[in-house]
Amino acid sequence: MNLSDIWFLLFIVIVAGYLVLDGFDMGVGILHLPLARSDGERRVFLNSIGPVWDGNEVWLILAGGVLFAAFPLVYASLFSGFYLAMMLVLLVMILRTVAIEFRSKRPSGRWRTGWDTVFALSSGGLALLLGVAFGNVLKGVTLGPDGNIRMSLIDLLGPIPLLVGVTTVAMFAMHGSIFLSMKTEGVLEARVKSWMPRLMVVFFVLNTLLVAALAVFHPSITDRYAQDPWLVVFPAAALAAILAAWYLLRAGRAFWAFVASAAMIALLLVSAAVGIFPNLLVSTVSDANNLTIYNAASADNTLTVMLVIALIGMPFVLLYTAGVYYFFRGKTVVEPTGY
Repeated sequence: MNLSDIWFLLFIVIVAGYLVLDGFDMGVGILHLPLARSDGERRVFLNSIGPVWDGNEVWLILAGGVLFAAFPLVYASLFSGFYLAMMLVLLVMILRTVAIEFRSKRPSGRWRTGWDTVFALSSGGLALLLGVAFGNVLKGVTLGPDGNIRMSLIDLLGPIPLLVGVTTVAMFAMHGSIFLSMKTEGVLEARVKSWMPRLMVVFFVLNTLLVAALAVFHPSITDRYAQDPWLVVFPAAALAAILAAWYLLRAGRAFWAFVASAAMIALLLVSAAVGIFPNLLVSTVSDANNLTIYNAASADNTLTVMLVIALIGMPFVLLYTAGVYYFFRGKTVVEPTGY
């Protein structure tokens, strides 16, 4: 295993960390309007993620930094074709942040309802946009020999990317509902738990459709598994994780169901990464234009310095993250000074 392989693995781990952690608070936002039906219940939802949501987004910044430093050609190419999409992602992230911080600054019902709506729509919009972006990476992009992607915003909204986007929304909603089952109590907890099986079924159906669509229309991903059958262990483990989450929820073990849901998200990402490996960006123009972890990587001395910094810094990030979740464990208590 060389430095490019190591950084590809670390990049996948960091992205998985972001999807698992920011995924559940996006899910809380997606469920904010349909499940929380009073001002008090909506404050419970907001305060359940209040101590952690901004820390969760650190993982996205970290992923962007790794992509920029370890695979700069991929970073540059993505901006050449995904610039408008990335600006939309930035916009909905800003709106989501503003909605969380401004929502309870005034007692007016209209004010709070307005920001609740912004929070819900921006959470769903962020999940959708991230899924659409990943869907385009899976199906391939019009990457030319000059490293530029020539696709408009409309071109990015193809059937497969949109299906990935909708599936991502369902996945985060399911993940968020499991998190909420640990943070709520009483009538609100019962309502959340009544929705969890439906959300799991919706996600399972959409994900099955997505896998079938990729197998039919983009067989290069599934061909990888046909060439190396042992790799099926990753998608099989993801399936086992979602089934385990279902069983654990029925057994009333919400924490372990959340762990199983997190494992499923990480394993689905790994399964997709295995399907396109060693490519990072697949060109639909010519295979010669593909950007791989080898031809798009920085120089070895750069990757070495980065690895040393990562080995020093990552334990602090993990310690901070674990500490925050430990100190704010248990049911959510809404304080007068909270969200």
